[in-house]
Amino acid sequence: MMIYPPITELVKKTGSRYALVIETAKRTRQLVEGAQKLSEVKTSKDVTVAVNEIFEEKVEAVAKKRTEVAETTAALEEL
Repeated sequence: MMIYPPITELVKKTGSRYALVIETAKRTRQLVEGAQKLSEVKTSKDVTVAVNEIFEEKVEAVAKKRTEVAETTAALEEL
């Protein structure tokens, strides 16, 4: 049985496995508290919905944005 969406693709979208776990947990908590689902998934499991939303880029990984900002800042400092 293959896992969908693939972990490797999810890690590419978040920047790291750590960020994936954090973002999934954060979004799952929002769903449990009543946030509207942004993805059409045939399941009632909030974790699965959160993972699919991340995969479909309907929620943005905050940790990835921080990494991009840090890389940009480092590049500018080299100039």
